Amino acid sequence: MPQTYADGRPFDELHYLQPKLLLKPDRLSSPARFREFGKLVERTAKSMKVACLDEPDAGGPPRVREIVFGDTPDFRLYNNGFILRRRIRYVDGFATGDPEIVFKFRDSDFRRAAALDVRPRIAGKYRIKFKVQALPLNDRVGGYRTLYSHNCQFGVSQVRERDRTKMSTVTRVFPAMAALKKSKDDRIHFVNEGRVEELLFPLTRLDFGKGIVAKSSVALWRTRGDHQPIVGEYSFQVKFDRREDVPGRSERLVKQFFITLQQDIEGWISLGTTKTGLVYRLKGLDVDRHE
Repeated sequence: MPQTYADGRPFDELHYLQPKLLLKPDRLSSPARFREFGKLVERTAKSMKVACLDEPDAGGPPRVREIVFGDTPDFRLYNNGFILRRRIRYVDGFATGDPEIVFKFRDSDFRRAAALDVRPRIAGKYRIKFKVQALPLNDRVGGYRTLYSHNCQFGVSQVRERDRTKMSTVTRVFPAMAALKKSKDDRIHFVNEGRVEELLFPLTRLDFGKGIVAKSSVALWRTRGDHQPIVGEYSFQVKFDRREDVPGRSERLVKQFFITLQQDIEGWISLGTTKTGLVYRLKGLDVDRHE
């Protein structure tokens, strides 16, 4: 019998596999360096007979987003596996579209991640993404560990309350975090008072066979305003209807490509944390390392 949430809805199923590699930000100092990295990815792919397919947006200007994280002053959300952030896309220097709220729960245990109901209590539309993320080992290249990321996304205009920073508002919209509210005066703040600027360059699509095609990209996170680099990231993502429908050979090739790429670009890789973890530690504060 399938497991269900409190209202009887079956648990969300995995639909994404997303390997990620953090990169040393000084390596991504110009558009030419982003393109250089893309060529390294293609070289590894071709050596493993992974086809590189044209991506229409590859080679163009970067996509730009502003990202801010919200949490209590004592980082109650992050220390319990939750991440709350707002993203705004910029085109030609101007903000465009409805800012997007992203709420996620991350855990290394699949059952705990699946059992957490991330659905928001809003009248409008939202999107659920349940991913298994492959990350390198904390202390060396050439391996991988998994982290499950259970997400929901929606436009900020769908939160009707005027004061969106009160924990009473946050826990109404996200009932999964109700236990984190301690008092009626609780509020969330921008983490480390920081605004992150993301520059994202789409790269070639990777064809692992049997219909398993992944979009890939390389990004740089830096502080908005003074443009101090924080971290780079390479990622590629496979989407599937059902995990059991992913051919075993294609899944093995995805994992082997991820491991081989680490070895081929070892000098570019930064180990030991995640992008979010680095933002939380921007001011040298010590937070739990649950990633």
